[in-house]
Amino acid sequence: MPRTNLQPVTVRTGDTPLPPRHFPYVAYAANNPQAVEHQLDTTGHEPIEWTEEDVVFLHCLLLDELNGLADPATPLEEKLDTLRWVFTDPDKDDKPFSFASCVRVVGCSPLSTYTYCGLVDLEAFRELLLFNVRRWMRESLNRFPSWVSEALAHNLQWASTRLSKNPQWINEQIKRKTVQGDLFV
Repeated sequence: MPRTNLQPVTVRTGDTPLPPRHFPYVAYAANNPQAVEHQLDTTGHEPIEWTEEDVVFLHCLLLDELNGLADPATPLEEKLDTLRWVFTDPDKDDKPFSFASCVRVVGCSPLSTYTYCGLVDLEAFRELLLFNVRRWMRESLNRFPSWVSEALAHNLQWASTRLSKNPQWINEQIKRKTVQGDLFV
């Protein structure tokens, strides 16, 4: 059964898109998505046995999170989480599912759902993303009332902390102000 919430990967960065994918959706890359879901069911006591293909697909799925950065409809908390993953401490780049590992596996593995592109200059890729992050965040913030976007633009770290504790925090603040109105007007 295809999942409609999965989107093809394209990072809108002008003339430098990610390489095209062999498969339009990650869910279609698995031979039997129901079997994969059943295998991931943690109710059993048997350990999960991952094939190399499963691990590569997981790296592809994680890298697909970059799509959310360019989409203004992606929740702000998800964007901030993805950015923390991309721009994490370089000491963590050698971890199995770090951004650096995902880029390396997706670019070099013959099992990748992306077209082969070889080793990618990680810092150049991060710079390319960073170049576009301001525009993508501005487009996201423009979806909110002006008082929210101004507050978030000036205190993004504070908002990030609030959102990590409660992903609905912005919606709750908007609702509260709508119900109560502005006390200073």
